[in-house]
Amino acid sequence: MRSLLHAVLLGLLGAGIVHIIVLLLVPEFSERDAWSRLAMASDLYKMTRLDAEAGGAPVVKSVDPLFYAAACRFDLAEGMVRVKAPGKVPFWSISVYDRGGHNIYSFNDHSAPAGVLDTVVLTPAQMIEVRKDLPEELQGAIFVEAPIEEGVFVIRSFVPDDSWKPIVSRFLEQSSCELQDFYAGSDAQ
Repeated sequence: MRSLLHAVLLGLLGAGIVHIIVLLLVPEFSERDAWSRLAMASDLYKMTRLDAEAGGAPVVKSVDPLFYAAACRFDLAEGMVRVKAPGKVPFWSISVYDRGGHNIYSFNDHSAPAGVLDTVVLTPAQMIEVRKDLPEELQGAIFVEAPIEEGVFVIRSFVPDDSWKPIVSRFLEQSSCELQDFYAGSDAQ
């Protein structure tokens, strides 16, 4: 009986130690999310390659080797964000995530007019203002109404074989993620 009590107490003590260690490690792991990794790699509104092809280790580790990817952090409190990329690639897809990594919206080249990547991410309030007087340069853009403040925009592009690597790389490197404030100008007039 005494050895059983000793084993139970030892087990509880061990479980308590493991519990305390896990609690102390939570902040260490929570600071290594995608938002934090991107923040270390680049500023807001700057496209950052996620794949290892860009040189060095990938920013986010679970990137499919048949896809190249780039991401851009944004803050909709500063204004809406326009993401564009020139040229054509075999396939691209877009995902908009909130700061916590929850997918808000996704679409691909089959949803875009002529397969051209041109999208605007904005809040519902910003969408109301833009709809009052849609600027001509936004005709044909895909609007993503996101009820978030900060987020990440991710572009993924398929690389079917080695001959496509430079084309897909150029597509991602020439992509842009820019803060826009179209509706502020119409209010001033």
